[in-house]
Amino acid sequence: MTVSQNKKSVWTFAAASFLNDFGSDIIYPLWPFFVTSVLGANMAVLGFLDGLGDALVSLSQAGSGYLSDRTQKRKVFVWTGYLMGALSRVGYAMSTVWQMLIPFRVLDRAGKMRGAPRDAMVADASTLEDRGRTFGLLRSMDNLGAVCGIVFCMIFFHLGYRTLFLLAAIPSLLSVLLILFRIKENPVSPTRTFKGLRLKDLTREFRLFLVLSTIFSLGTFSYSILLLFAKTRGTPDSSSPLLYLVFTLVAALLSWPFGRLSDSLGRKTVLILSFVIWGATCTLALMAYSSIAFALVFVLYGLHRAAIEPVQKAFVSELAPQALRASALGGYQLVTGLSALPSSLIAGILWDSISPSAPFIVSIALTACATTMLIFMKQPGVKEQ
Repeated sequence: MTVSQNKKSVWTFAAASFLNDFGSDIIYPLWPFFVTSVLGANMAVLGFLDGLGDALVSLSQAGSGYLSDRTQKRKVFVWTGYLMGALSRVGYAMSTVWQMLIPFRVLDRAGKMRGAPRDAMVADASTLEDRGRTFGLLRSMDNLGAVCGIVFCMIFFHLGYRTLFLLAAIPSLLSVLLILFRIKENPVSPTRTFKGLRLKDLTREFRLFLVLSTIFSLGTFSYSILLLFAKTRGTPDSSSPLLYLVFTLVAALLSWPFGRLSDSLGRKTVLILSFVIWGATCTLALMAYSSIAFALVFVLYGLHRAAIEPVQKAFVSELAPQALRASALGGYQLVTGLSALPSSLIAGILWDSISPSAPFIVSIALTACATTMLIFMKQPGVKEQ
């Protein structure tokens, strides 16, 4: 592809991400309350549903990454993933008990199979010098769409959960059309046949990064826990969309700057910073007892997400051969994301059986461990494959 074609592809992906997240984040601020208050589930069930979703994201990205490298096709996984997300929202609107959410949750999160093939195309359309800011642009547009979705949710909250869920399907359908008509398939030329996700084929640095990222993932949990924890400290339900808006707006504004910062300071430095910010988020949450304090908690959460998401993907894509980038990105999501199911489930169980503070204490300990490992990890020089 030419430079202009690469830029066109990147901006098309950014626009599609904006639209999809616009729809997603009409739902996300309402999700924990819809599951617990409307459908009557407890915290363990909410943790199970969130963890199941994150684990399925990992499985779907690993599978699509493998198939994408093997078949030399990327585009079909991207538009199909957006379509699955749109259909799942219709299913949420139809659900009358929490058990009915499970198949639609599976469909929704399996739609994330678009991630690894799309990220491989974005990595191929960028260079070592601008890859961090390119992934940062993508995340900024994701989060900007989320901001618009949250504002839409707040303005039209009176329409009710189910009507909003149906409306949330429309932007993702527009994303499908964007990918179908504006993205040109540009299959890579592999230097070898992909034989599966085998640790012995990965470098020592990649394996170490997988281990420490898994430890960190075991200590993290979904935004649902943060929102409900704020409620236990006296923050009213009506503040939840605003808190969610705060974190999303911060992530939207700073994902691109953090990505650019990683281009100049290095991926490892920014990743360490993101881990430290997550630890500070949990620590401040334990100390917070007012809506203003929790607003600061969600500012820190937004900083964490802005720092970690674009840089993680750029780092992994550079540790892998170009021809196997989709597989490596999908495999990374598989290994770290599978820990999301036990982490969110355990967080819910700790909440119910010990105290709402317990998940935060465990998270701080695991984050400290992962940060220490990352500090001593050697970051080799990387070059284009």
